[in-house]
Amino acid sequence: MPKQTLPHLLGSKWTAQQKTLGWRHFQVVNRKKQGKWVFAELVATCDPNVRFWLNAKTLKNRSLWASGWQTLSEINSQSDSQLDPQPFPSQIPSNYIEIKSSY
Repeated sequence: MPKQTLPHLLGSKWTAQQKTLGWRHFQVVNRKKQGKWVFAELVATCDPNVRFWLNAKTLKNRSLWASGWQTLSEINSQSDSQLDPQPFPSQIPSNYIEIKSSY
């Protein structure tokens, strides 16, 4: 059996460095592999109606995401030079993200 790419992805918790669809804390609830790409479905911790898919490699970009749930003071204590002032969706090419929300 081939080795699974990103085996610990499911159930992992993430903090967005910038608000994403109004939230910062997310959990991976699903994963799918399409060809050579692995995608993760993230759900906002405080609003399960906010969910989206993104290329799982994006989660390795520390200027966009931090593993685990960080407090606002922990996020603010990081170097501002690492943060991109643009909102989340424009930081990722459109072919890497699919947003689903029930607003």
